[in-house]
Amino acid sequence: MNLQQLRYVVATAEHRTMTDAARSLYIAQPALSRAIRDLERELGMTLFARSGRGVIVTAQGRRVVKLAREALDAVHEIEALSAQGHSPAAELRIASPPGLEPGVAGRILRAYTAEHPKVRVHIVRCDGRDGVVSAIRDQRADLGLTDLPVPADLVSHPLERQEIVLISPPGLDLPDPVPVRMLDGMRLALPPGGSARRREFDALFARYGVAPVAAPAAGEQGDRLEQALAGEASLLGYRGTAERAVRAGLVVRSLDPSVRRVIALVHARRRLPALVKEFLTVAEGGSAA
Repeated sequence: MNLQQLRYVVATAEHRTMTDAARSLYIAQPALSRAIRDLERELGMTLFARSGRGVIVTAQGRRVVKLAREALDAVHEIEALSAQGHSPAAELRIASPPGLEPGVAGRILRAYTAEHPKVRVHIVRCDGRDGVVSAIRDQRADLGLTDLPVPADLVSHPLERQEIVLISPPGLDLPDPVPVRMLDGMRLALPPGGSARRREFDALFARYGVAPVAAPAAGEQGDRLEQALAGEASLLGYRGTAERAVRAGLVVRSLDPSVRRVIALVHARRRLPALVKEFLTVAEGGSAA
């Protein structure tokens, strides 16, 4: 048995369907089912009983799930001790997409470093929410800053609601705020097709019955800002990006009706190191309502 198998067991127990568990782990459902069957064969016990489209944790499975959670917590504790013992200064790793880093992350970091000047904070830059989730699951980050929702295997600490705005090249004849209906036919630099962010934007467009024209795909928000600077397209971004966009010469407008998303700090379901708890205390204590 290895750590990956332990994570598979815990995820399956939490989601109760192989499909949802596989989606939360970013693996194919047949691969997860095969891994669980192989583990059951290795242990000589049945962990999950199939019931319709879902699974039920057996009595033996409940014991294994409990021990798996404890083992994963212990591994995280050992890693934290190792990091403290081998580095001259404590380090906290926070995953964040470019669009949130200048605003929320910048404000929180200033408050935290003022109280904890000896802690080195490292920002792990990620491509949207999917990248933040992956960084936490792969243990490349202790915390993540992203908009909600996130998969059920992560714990979220809401900080504020942030407005989604239209960021455009100068010279466009648009009102402020821009009625959402005016996005119909507008050339927009959108997140890559198939990403969680793109699906959410597509759902927003469908809700208001608009069909923007998608510019050639770009990756991170910074790349899409470059498309706007080049006059190729407008984009939808967070108000936290506005100051940087305005300094670059772009025009930022609100949408009508206003569209807002909850921004949160997220982390794995485990016993948290003291550094992470302290950061959460500072973030939640100084957050906007």
